[in-house]
Amino acid sequence: MVRIALVGDYDATVIAHQAIPRALSGAASAVGARVEWNWIHTSTIPSAVDAFLDPYAAIWCVPASPYANTPGALAAIRFARQAGRPFLGTCGGFQHALLEYAEAVWHVTAPAHAELEPSAPDPVIAPLMCALVEVSETLRLVPGTRLAQIHGVESIAETYHCRFGLSPQYEQRLATGSLRVCAYDGERRIRAVELDGHPFFVATLFQPERSALVGRTPPLVTAFVRAAVATATGELPDGVDWRTGIPGRG
Repeated sequence: MVRIALVGDYDATVIAHQAIPRALSGAASAVGARVEWNWIHTSTIPSAVDAFLDPYAAIWCVPASPYANTPGALAAIRFARQAGRPFLGTCGGFQHALLEYAEAVWHVTAPAHAELEPSAPDPVIAPLMCALVEVSETLRLVPGTRLAQIHGVESIAETYHCRFGLSPQYEQRLATGSLRVCAYDGERRIRAVELDGHPFFVATLFQPERSALVGRTPPLVTAFVRAAVATATGELPDGVDWRTGIPGRG
C-alpha cells in the first residue's frame, strides 16, 4: 500500500478538495497501484514533523489556505524537500512551497504572505494584479522541464481559485538555482515551479486536480503517484523514467 499525506485543512465545500480523491483514484488506476491517502489537518502536525510524516511515501500540500497552522504546513513542505519525498503543491500549496524555499534557501528573513500579513512591506506572496477566482487560462510550459515532459505538449489549459502569487520582487530569484519556473501565463507571469535534483517536487498556482471532476485524470497527479510508488517500493515500474514518471522513457 502506498500512503500519501494530504496536508491542508479539509473542507467538503472546497471544489479542489472534492476533486483530489477522484484525481488520486484515477491516477492509482492508471499506475496500477494500491494507494491510500490521508487528510492531515495542519492543526494536528506536531513539532516532530519528520517522525510524523515518515510513514508517507509522498506529500501533497492542498488548496484552501490560509491554513490553521502555517508553521506546520511549512514544516511538512520542508520535510518533503529535504527528505526527497515526492511533493505536489497546488494553489495554497504553491504559495507555501515558495515561502518555505524563500526562508530556507533564499535566506529571506521571516518571508511574508500578504493574506496573513497585509501590511508587510515586502511580502514573498503578494496579491495578484488580477484575482484568479474560478478563472481558466492557457499556460505555456517551459521546454525541458519535468512539467513539460509529463504533459508532452507546449501548452495546457488550467483553472484557478486564488488571489495571491509570487511577488514580482522575487521572480528574478528563479532565474538561477535549483528551483525554477516550469509554466507561465500569456503575459509571462509565473504559474508553476519545480525543483531540480529532487525526485519529484512540483508546485502549481493552478489546480490540476479539478479535471478529475469532468472525468479526466490529471497527468501531473499520475506522475506524482508514480513517484510515490517509486518511493514506497524503491523502484519504478518497467519503462518509466524516474525523473518524469512517464511510461516509455526509461
